[in-house]
Amino acid sequence: MTLADGTPLSPALGIGAFAELTVVDAIQAIKVNPEAKPEVAGLIGCGIMAGLGAAINTGNVGRGDSVAVIGCGGVGNAAIAGSRLAGAHTIIAVDIDDRKLQWARDFGATHTINASETDPVEAIRKLTGGNGVDVSIDAVGTPETYKQAFYSRDLAGTAVLVGVPNPDMRIDLPLIDVFGRGGALKSSWYGDCLPTRDFPLYIDLYLQGRLDLDRFVSETIAIDEVEGAFHKMERGEVLRSVVVF
Repeated sequence: MTLADGTPLSPALGIGAFAELTVVDAIQAIKVNPEAKPEVAGLIGCGIMAGLGAAINTGNVGRGDSVAVIGCGGVGNAAIAGSRLAGAHTIIAVDIDDRKLQWARDFGATHTINASETDPVEAIRKLTGGNGVDVSIDAVGTPETYKQAFYSRDLAGTAVLVGVPNPDMRIDLPLIDVFGRGGALKSSWYGDCLPTRDFPLYIDLYLQGRLDLDRFVSETIAIDEVEGAFHKMERGEVLRSVVVF
């Protein structure tokens, strides 16, 4: 497929295309319970899995843990939902948009911090007895938010980067802090998931009422409404707009 000027087009990541029909490799098609609504099941394939996996697979969030999630869009709220599913005791949501912080509460955040009004690192430490969280998750992917994730964790804690940085971004951290604070610094590629294992699992949890995937669907749209949906996402008005044919 090409544009009128001859520019070649290919499916995003080999699977995604704004078209009624597309071709994918058989290994990229995963069977899930057909009782799940298609508009919900489709979300597992990207942002939801990235956030859930960042918490559960990469961050190894467990029962009684404390977690901070920086950035409460689709991926960040999926990380919050995953932390809740994993049994985290304290889940702190950080954003600069009060609307997104309300979404975070709906997904299971126990505390919220508006980073435009207060220092999120100090606020997180205050909420955790001065220690910091067991797992901090940067769902934005900027030098500023990564530093917040780095410094808001406990000395033995884990910082997870799941937000995708701009290729030109650079970060400057005192090497003595990297050495002295210990713990783990991890990147989460697609939630470190195994699709054949994880997709059916989370669909089953949804059907059991244990994972509220419906809440991620802000609206269903026709394919000719995609451009407007992207602008809504840029403005932070929706979590996910789902194209229904």
